[in-house]
Amino acid sequence: MKSKRKNAIVGKIIIYTILILLAALMIIPFLWMLSASIKSDREVFKMNPFVFIPKVPKWSNYHDIWTKIPMSVFVRNTTVLTLVVTFLQLLTSSFAAYAFAKLDFKFRKGLFLAYIATIAMPWQVYMVPQFIMFRRMGLNDKLLAMVCLQAFSAFGVFMMKQFYEDIPDELCEAARIDGMTEYGIYARIMLPLSKPALSTLTIFTFVNTWNDYLGPLIYLRSESKKTIQLGLKMFISQYSSDYGLIMAGSVLSLIPLILVFLFFQKYFVEGVAATGIKG
Repeated sequence: MKSKRKNAIVGKIIIYTILILLAALMIIPFLWMLSASIKSDREVFKMNPFVFIPKVPKWSNYHDIWTKIPMSVFVRNTTVLTLVVTFLQLLTSSFAAYAFAKLDFKFRKGLFLAYIATIAMPWQVYMVPQFIMFRRMGLNDKLLAMVCLQAFSAFGVFMMKQFYEDIPDELCEAARIDGMTEYGIYARIMLPLSKPALSTLTIFTFVNTWNDYLGPLIYLRSESKKTIQLGLKMFISQYSSDYGLIMAGSVLSLIPLILVFLFFQKYFVEGVAATGIKG
């Protein structure tokens, strides 16, 4: 018994040591970015000795990044786009998932499989004809084009359907007997019970939309329409050697993502476990 307990303790120590090392490897680049954001150009790559916090922190980097480029415009565009897309994806994904999970209609399985099969097709395969179609519709260089592109998500439908299938059908049947419509069941029963799945989908959608670079690069040309990722790339093109300012802009772009994750982390693990998503 003692030897088994000792082996179990040793095994846990090894596992935790590996996890701590992996976590350190993941967090070191972010710590370096934070450190570089308050340094001058000469101090950024000074490694002998490496100083995490310089004697005179250059906090002006966070001010200068707002004045050298129209950062407020980029942040506003990205915030509006991300919030609208996130809301629409939550609405369309949960609504379609309810139909596929709880309603019985003709060709339900075939339609679901056909829709989910689009996940396997990379966006790069059809982005050119898609761009031509949107240009003919007059949506080129408009944020509405990005909203239309990302308002629907096959992955979101799949994830929400996995969650809805675990909710007993008896709840829906009892509501129908009481005279509740399908819209009422969706709004009053399914949505309140799906907070973990909705929180998980919110994090995924918010992060993907906020960090999207290729989509805005293709559709948005005017400086007044650009997102924060395009703005940072524009800044790098103009001030390629000013790494302190580049890191300050990167830190600012990460703050909303961190806040969203911290706000929804309570439900995030529950949602991942409930929907059966494996990392």
